[in-house]
Amino acid sequence: MKKIFIPLLLLVPLTLFSQEYSRKDSLRGSITVEREWWDLLHYEMDITVDIEKKSISGKNSISYKVLDEMSVLHLDLQDPMKIKSITQDGEFLVYKKEYSAYFVKLVKPQRPGSVEEIEVVFEGIPPESSNPPWDGGFVWRKDKNKNPFIANANQLIGSSSWFPSKDIPYDEPDNGVRFKITVPSTLTAVANGRLIKEEKTDQSISFTWEVVNPINGYGINMNIADYVHFSETYAGEKGELDLDYYVLSYNLKKAKKQFKQVPKMLEAFEYWFGPYPFYEDSFKLVETPYLGMEHQSSVTYGNKYENGYLGGDLSLTGQGLKFDFIIIHESGHEWFANSLTNFDVADMWIHEGFTTYSEVLYLDYHFGTEAGNEYLIGFRDRITNNSPVTGIYKVNQRGSGDMYPKGAAMIHTLRQVIDDDEKFRSLLRDINKDFYHQTLSSKQLESYIMDKTSLELRGFFDQYLKTTDVPMLQCKIKNGEMSYRFKNTVDNFNIPVKMKIDNKEIWIRPRKEWQKYTLPQPDSKVNMDPNFYIDFNKVKA
Repeated sequence: MKKIFIPLLLLVPLTLFSQEYSRKDSLRGSITVEREWWDLLHYEMDITVDIEKKSISGKNSISYKVLDEMSVLHLDLQDPMKIKSITQDGEFLVYKKEYSAYFVKLVKPQRPGSVEEIEVVFEGIPPESSNPPWDGGFVWRKDKNKNPFIANANQLIGSSSWFPSKDIPYDEPDNGVRFKITVPSTLTAVANGRLIKEEKTDQSISFTWEVVNPINGYGINMNIADYVHFSETYAGEKGELDLDYYVLSYNLKKAKKQFKQVPKMLEAFEYWFGPYPFYEDSFKLVETPYLGMEHQSSVTYGNKYENGYLGGDLSLTGQGLKFDFIIIHESGHEWFANSLTNFDVADMWIHEGFTTYSEVLYLDYHFGTEAGNEYLIGFRDRITNNSPVTGIYKVNQRGSGDMYPKGAAMIHTLRQVIDDDEKFRSLLRDINKDFYHQTLSSKQLESYIMDKTSLELRGFFDQYLKTTDVPMLQCKIKNGEMSYRFKNTVDNFNIPVKMKIDNKEIWIRPRKEWQKYTLPQPDSKVNMDPNFYIDFNKVKA
């Protein structure tokens, strides 16, 4: 079996808490008073791409609803991109720049309840990624035919790396985005949503794409190449869903074969999570010169048309070779990241833990529960426990890369505690229904899960999200009696655990103090269900 180094799990910083945070970090990650008073409604962008200069220029008309009377608006754009002008109702506005934050002085009175708009003209050479998608920015490459092959990925660096935006996850444009991209006439530009217009001249062609649903900032993306297009429809829970695919011409045959996994993905995920969240905006896979990213309704794909992760198996069990990692994982983000979005990036485990677990659920649906369990247990070996899953709030700081395997392991453990897959599936569907197209915090989600399951799980979430300690179930057997207790746990970690004693399954509820259980016979074989992310330690009595 091919064993490969997987940098995906290093998508976020692994050491967090020795770092000091600055005014720059706070401006990026906190809800400043200049952000709080306005509700983002819509972006309308018109961008021209100069491939030779690796630059972009254009304007973004930003509409918003006034929530409170204020005269200064906080907008974001990172160097080396530049704002050339900002206007409202045709009047040029004065602004002050501090790091990547622009504080715009408004002249027009801002009346609560009114809908207003500013137009921002900008230009520059956006940051170029040296290791996409982990190092955010643009990718300017050539395909095998020497045609431009361009894309961007901005999860870490943010939307303000290339266009002026409200670059903080809690507030998304409620009414989506309209996106006009002008490129040389021999190329195709693909963005989120649906293609609503093409305008061609001798030298250039403009593609206008429209998203009508809320969209997270880093999910806004464009891709430029000599694409060919094919499509199909999927009969889903909400009706006919349009599926569009944009790939390089010489990969068309491979794409038509590999992308047959898309309907299978939708079948599994609609079963577990509920309807695909963006029927109005369709679903796309778009080939890119990097591995892939969860851009909303326009998932980018670069997994070389192979199953697994670039041909390797993350779990080293063989189960990971039964599906194309990028098709399954990045599409799972349509539910967890794009429809449900973390309120603060410190809670990014909501995106990555649930989406990593979607891989398990895909296997479960198509290949059986044992296949999913085996994959999860194998994947669990990637947990490092060198820093907590939860990041630092209000400074744009994500948590440990363990949010992928440990987040999934936590969810799998919760599934065992619920001990009823129909109840577990209902929980996942209810989460997606009740937080549909919303931002939410880990605290909100934890409370919601406790309410829905009637389980006390505060210690459970604290243990796995806020500490690096792996719970240990310690057992000792003497004279036909099993003594057991939890070690390495927070005080209120109190979940029940399933044990196998001989050929019988039983449940115990360990505490930090020793408890006793009488065994059926003195030489009974005692084991813990391996689906729990808990270390099991038998000690001599």
